[in-house]
Amino acid sequence: MALILWRNGGGCLFLELDLVLAELDELLVAIIKHSLTLEKKYIFSSDRLGFRNWEKEDLSEFAKINADLEVMEHFPKALSLEESAEFIDRLQHHYAKRGFNYFAAEILETEELIGFIGLAYQEYESEFTPAVDIGWRLKRSAWGKGFATEGAKRCLQFGFEELGLESIISTCTQKNLKSEKVMEKIGMMKKGEFNHPKLKAYPEYEKCLCYSISKSEWRIPSF
Repeated sequence: MALILWRNGGGCLFLELDLVLAELDELLVAIIKHSLTLEKKYIFSSDRLGFRNWEKEDLSEFAKINADLEVMEHFPKALSLEESAEFIDRLQHHYAKRGFNYFAAEILETEELIGFIGLAYQEYESEFTPAVDIGWRLKRSAWGKGFATEGAKRCLQFGFEELGLESIISTCTQKNLKSEKVMEKIGMMKKGEFNHPKLKAYPEYEKCLCYSISKSEWRIPSF
């Protein structure tokens, strides 16, 4: 079977219809397989990012992020390989218990792990807790591209629509202006300042800010 595409000067250009159909079938299968792979690998995604649970194989790349002094500027210290491994273990246990965590965030196009963006249940003593908070930590090469804002908006959507949360908080040290800016961009409002009990031994980092957003205040974002 042949399909005539056009005539020009009495000549005809033919394309085998069977070949076209076969190629379309292959393309459709590839699209379906890719979609199923994404659904299996990622819990959810935004336009550019996929969010999943952590794996032991993530340790090497995650440790590099946690060892970067610029990335860890607003924390008391960088993390060792062992501390990063313990962090992943805690995140996996958190997911097993609650169905969410600070998700491993990957660029969909390349599957590059760029850090974490996600949610965690916090019960340290403060006027804002217990509560679910949203947080992020990205490698330097992922800075300045809007990933933190995009990912945080999508995680808020997951928290409110899928987890049924009524409110979500976020905290950062007073000097962490970049994180505070992301909180504002995703619609959160400043609720106050507090001394973080987990940072009591580090006076330089102890004073923190708390932002929050309720389900009624939140609006479905566009990515």
